[in-house]
Amino acid sequence: MINVALLSKWHVHAVDYAKEAQENPDITIELLWDEDAERGAHWAEELHVPFEKDLDAVLSNPSIDAVIVSTPTNLHKEIIIAAAKHGKHIFTEKVLAFTSKDCQDILDEVNKAGVEFMISLPRLTADYYLYAQQALDQGLLGNLTMLRCRVAHNGAVPTKENQDGWLPDRFFDEEACGGGSLIDLGAHPIYLANRLAEGNPVTVTGALKSLMNRGVDDYSAALIEYDSGAIATLETSFVSTGSPFQLELYGTEGTLLVEDRQIRVKSTHLAEENWVTPDQIPEADPMPMEQWVSSIMDGKQANIYQKDAILLTLINEAAALSHKEDRKVKLIENQIKK
Repeated sequence: MINVALLSKWHVHAVDYAKEAQENPDITIELLWDEDAERGAHWAEELHVPFEKDLDAVLSNPSIDAVIVSTPTNLHKEIIIAAAKHGKHIFTEKVLAFTSKDCQDILDEVNKAGVEFMISLPRLTADYYLYAQQALDQGLLGNLTMLRCRVAHNGAVPTKENQDGWLPDRFFDEEACGGGSLIDLGAHPIYLANRLAEGNPVTVTGALKSLMNRGVDDYSAALIEYDSGAIATLETSFVSTGSPFQLELYGTEGTLLVEDRQIRVKSTHLAEENWVTPDQIPEADPMPMEQWVSSIMDGKQANIYQKDAILLTLINEAAALSHKEDRKVKLIENQIKK
């Protein structure tokens, strides 16, 4: 059994992670801490677990094996490093940190401590991603030249019920979040592209725009060139109503389209010349928290890697710089570690 402490309800996915932990037979939630003591105490009462206002007391508690981190992103480095130094296994919301250097500093401490680390990048477990990766690996698309991915919602669009939209105000706090739509929702297109592009990113061009003028970007795009030759166009938004999830892969010998999890493929390697809906799709992998538990309990290697966390931040960092300085940003080879 893994005794877990929940660290903060700040992120909108904190409740989801608590539910996953409660439903996992190998996890027991033993303690809860929050940088907002009032919010934390109320949540602890809801979950029927003790609230501890002193983070050091949580991390030094020998009965706590692991932590689930849903704090503001600007607290990640301090808290995750402290947890690692206390020998706690770590599950964290994305992004890991605001800079690739901070990511590497965190992961150096994690690796030094020998604890199991997992960052929540859930679309890397999805059946459509696994099928897309399989199609590339099998040469179904030939040489991948371009890919496009879009993840968007209307969380910042005013409604009758909420004049500021349904996203909480704290998601527009640049100090806590490090940005807006791209660093948050745009993470999903970024980490998917980093896997599927079959190479390392070499240049990034970003456009981060604000419609609602709340201090951070609420719609954005990034153009990434990879050393494989592939070009990725990545889009995200807090101000798009009815926008479907889209993943598009274009190669010399085929095209693969995903829209709201519906997959279509056209390839010169298939008997059918028209669009085909594949009938043999890989089963989705276990969710990140399940993989984390398996790593702790059984030593099983997860398929979400530290490099995924570093590259995610590296792209965000470069896109923000590109937008700020109105230029294409070239990435340095030694920034990209395995």
